[in-house]
Amino acid sequence: MHYSTLIVTEAEGVGTISLNRPTLMNALNAQMRAEILHAVQDLSKRARVLVLTGEGRAFCSGQDLGDGASVDDLDLGRILREEYEPMLRAIYDCPLPVISAVNGAAAGAGANLALAADVVIATQSAVFLQAFSRIGLIPDAGGTYWLPRQVGFARAMGQALFAEKVTADEAAGMGMIWASVPDEAFGAEWKRRAAQLANGPTLAYGAIKRALRESLSNDLDQQLSLEADLQGECGKSRDFREGVMAFLEKRPAKFEGR
Repeated sequence: MHYSTLIVTEAEGVGTISLNRPTLMNALNAQMRAEILHAVQDLSKRARVLVLTGEGRAFCSGQDLGDGASVDDLDLGRILREEYEPMLRAIYDCPLPVISAVNGAAAGAGANLALAADVVIATQSAVFLQAFSRIGLIPDAGGTYWLPRQVGFARAMGQALFAEKVTADEAAGMGMIWASVPDEAFGAEWKRRAAQLANGPTLAYGAIKRALRESLSNDLDQQLSLEADLQGECGKSRDFREGVMAFLEKRPAKFEGR
């Protein structure tokens, strides 16, 4: 597929999806949503880790309000169901680890696109903004799902109601993201983390994602049973065998992702 709103690359197991509408702060239009969906599904078949990032000074400013119909004609419910939901599900359900490398402002749906990833690494000058109430809307693109689980009910409610900027340092401090990194070290850090995951036990990473996510709705018995099932599967993998041999031989493991 030819991408007109993204830059998509793959090297050494790392699939990188860069939002590429920098003059519009990478605002999400229908074309970009369709291309992100395609890129995630395509790279998931070949890469061992995915990275979402942005070109220019912003990660993503959210919904492109100038895309298509006039405000009076916008059917936001349809757009969310038909365009956002498939894109977000593809990221959330991806069997590979997904990193959001937030290179600048992440606002509205752009903030929640970032939070859909497994790990969020932000440059220190980045900000996160649930801007929706400023224009009479509720957080969407998964925001009402991610935020309460990541920062707790009180902070999620405050972000949604007040629509105030949260700095990368504040986001890391409240557990909303994994790390805030000094601007000068940001690129090297997310690439280091992506390489680490690309060389890791990919099947185990997929099982970790499933186990942690299902724990949010499972009771203890269900979770213990799920752990046993998933660990049984991991225990039959080539990576487990390699990990044990490497431990016994006192050498770094060379995982194949299977």
